[in-house]
Amino acid sequence: MKEIYLVSGLGADERVFEYLDLQPYKRTCLQWIRANEDETLEQYAARLCEQIKVENPVLIGVSFGGMIAVEIGKLIKTEKIILISSVKTKEDIPLHYRVMGAVNFNKLMPMGRMKDLYGIIAWLFGVSSKEERQLLEDILNSTDERFVHWAIDHIINWENKILLPNAVLIHGTSDRLLSGSTPDYSIKDGGHFMIVNRCEEISAIIKGILASVEKNTLV
Repeated sequence: MKEIYLVSGLGADERVFEYLDLQPYKRTCLQWIRANEDETLEQYAARLCEQIKVENPVLIGVSFGGMIAVEIGKLIKTEKIILISSVKTKEDIPLHYRVMGAVNFNKLMPMGRMKDLYGIIAWLFGVSSKEERQLLEDILNSTDERFVHWAIDHIINWENKILLPNAVLIHGTSDRLLSGSTPDYSIKDGGHFMIVNRCEEISAIIKGILASVEKNTLV
């Protein structure tokens, strides 16, 4: 049975995976580490690889964590990479984000005010209940603002052109944050927070993917 390594979204932690039913698979959540100021995404991913203790693992990455999972998949051999509410290459990054990166607009943003924009962020994430709003607010309140600034810069300036053959994307049709993605599996009306509020559907898709992986391994 393959061990699953989870990569959470920007500023989040393993709480976002608590809603997924991944039994009976063993899962380990990679822990975010402090990013060096001039560190590339590739260099950061290489340091995260030190937490992976098995060969040929399965990676599951959500949002920014999906981009990290792709970068890890370019460095080590992986059995499968499952992306949720994320992107496979730079072509999936919405055009307006890439324009922001080209003119360095993100460096003008006051990162300290992000928490003041909670209402807008909640709408962008598509939260749909009081409990989800509280979870999102808790995540925002525990986010390292310096890491957010570093990560946003790398998100909108991501240059990856390599389409990994073993990567699959599960994406919502109503994702307001990463609307340009081309998914392998679509969740109708799913938003960017669907790992929480559409967890049963996503769990079923993931289990189907993992069952296929195990079947091919035995052949």
